[in-house]
Amino acid sequence: MNEGLAAPSTAAIVAIGSEMLGPLRQDTNSLWLTARLEDVGIPVVRKSIVGDDPARIREELDDASRAAAIVFTTGGLGPTADDMTVAVAAEWLGARLRRNEAFLTKMRERFSRRGFAMPVCNEKQADFIEGAEVLENPRGTAPGFWARREGVELVLLPGVPSEMKELMEKHVLPVLARRNEGKVGRRRVLRIAGMGESAVEEMVAPIYAKWKDDPVTILASPGEVQLHLATRGRPAEADGRLAAMEEDFRAVLGDRIFGQDAEDLPVVVGELLRRKGKTVALAESCTGGLVSSLLTDVPGSSAYFLGSVVSYANSAKSDLLDVSPETLAAHGAVSAEAAREMAEGARRRFDADMAVSITGIAGPDGGSPEKPVGTVFFALAERGAGGSGKKRLFVGDRGVIRRASAIHALEMLRRRLAGIGGAA
Repeated sequence: MNEGLAAPSTAAIVAIGSEMLGPLRQDTNSLWLTARLEDVGIPVVRKSIVGDDPARIREELDDASRAAAIVFTTGGLGPTADDMTVAVAAEWLGARLRRNEAFLTKMRERFSRRGFAMPVCNEKQADFIEGAEVLENPRGTAPGFWARREGVELVLLPGVPSEMKELMEKHVLPVLARRNEGKVGRRRVLRIAGMGESAVEEMVAPIYAKWKDDPVTILASPGEVQLHLATRGRPAEADGRLAAMEEDFRAVLGDRIFGQDAEDLPVVVGELLRRKGKTVALAESCTGGLVSSLLTDVPGSSAYFLGSVVSYANSAKSDLLDVSPETLAAHGAVSAEAAREMAEGARRRFDADMAVSITGIAGPDGGSPEKPVGTVFFALAERGAGGSGKKRLFVGDRGVIRRASAIHALEMLRRRLAGIGGAA
């Protein structure tokens, strides 16, 4: 029934289930649905979560249908009393529920083959929405439905991820792809470290204007900024347009871009170390081993990562990294001088080609007017070459400061390995 219709231009997703409004359960289905709908050229313009409340569900269907041409719901198709999506959707559609005796018999047979009698509560899963296409669910007892109301399409999907994905892949996505005449969505993520969100925004603002008809989103996390570029069209058209967008942004940002899509900074740094045949060691204070963890999360990192000294105490800085007591007395543990001696001490102790050090005040206590919370010093030492240092002031809580410091240290290392001038 849905083959001859026009392709929907936009989609909305409504996740139904009170458990997702609490702190213990996340809505992961929407992420998967968004990615797969983009693949067939349909952008998601609205997402929401609503509890198991008939009035709330109806309100959300009203709002979602005003925002998008096709609305997907997940969850609430089960046999229990709080599974009410089908009944509410039928009312919203202005349709009746009719019990399908053939489906009811199949359900009973399915339970019988497993050696159980079917509970009475499962019978309501045989109540079908009149006029809706039934989406058979081979993984579970709850079928999905596909219906229309006043030009808006409604697709009801199970909440169990494996069941939801099977119904989408088998019944929905192929139809949408055909109706959309082969149009696709394309996305590229450009990843930048060592710059703040506002600095990146200022650099790329003129490029935004050029590509105003294509969505570009800037996202920031501690130590990293991401530019999400997206476009839609027939494959060749979309690929070409995305390539042109990427070229424009790369022309402005240049070597500030360390990777794209799923390329994490520790992976990029590890590949540079491997390619150049270099080894690295670390001296960490305020990050407490976080940089070491990020580097060693990468399979094969033993080829280039030699070890780390987590030197929280001044005695550890002196005993393990040969930081002089005079330096600590004159400048303090959080200083450019201490960072440089930490880096050189780690390089010597592990006989590494390169070493990076980090020492700072992650908070919430320990700051002063001269060195407030978020003050972090970095240094990089290299065999046969002079060292370099950097002071940064990060803003945020302890976790944010530690994460931003770890990413900054890796970016310093990347820039040195790549021969990029200028400090991170």
